[in-house]
Amino acid sequence: MRVAVGGDHAGFRLKGELARSIGGLGHQTIDVGAGEFVATDDYPDFAELVARELMEGRADRGVLVCGSGVGVSIAVNKHPGLRAGVCHDTYSARQGVEHDDMNVLCLGERVIGPALAQQVVEAFLGATFSAEGRHRRRLDKVLQIESRFLK
Repeated sequence: MRVAVGGDHAGFRLKGELARSIGGLGHQTIDVGAGEFVATDDYPDFAELVARELMEGRADRGVLVCGSGVGVSIAVNKHPGLRAGVCHDTYSARQGVEHDDMNVLCLGERVIGPALAQQVVEAFLGATFSAEGRHRRRLDKVLQIESRFLK
C-alpha cells in the first residue's frame, strides 16, 4: 500500500517515527514533510500535501500528525474523496476503515505515545472497507452530501 505521511511542527517527531515504521511494515511511504522542525509552520499545508497525494492517485491512504490530530482532520476533510478521522485507539482506527471507508488517519503527538500510535497505524493499514449493505448505504449517503457541498 502507498501511504502519504505528513505533519506540522507539533507532530514532527511522531510523524518521522511513523513514516519509518510504515516502511518497515512493507508499505511504500510518501513523506510529504515537514522535513525539518519549523516552529511556525502550519498544519493545513501538510494536510493539503497529503490530500493531493490521495486525490491524484499517488497514495492509497494517508496519515497526518499535528498536536491534537484535530486540525489536520478538519483541513483534510475539506478535500473531495477524503474521509479522515482522529483515532487514538486501535478499535476506532480499524472500525473507521471497515465501516466508514476512512482513508486518512489523524493523530495528535501531544495526545498519544509512539508505541500506541504505531499500533493504531497498524490497525488502520490492516483494515479494509467491508462494503456490507448498511456500511455501503451509509457511505453512499456521505458521498451524496459531499457531492452537494464540496465543489
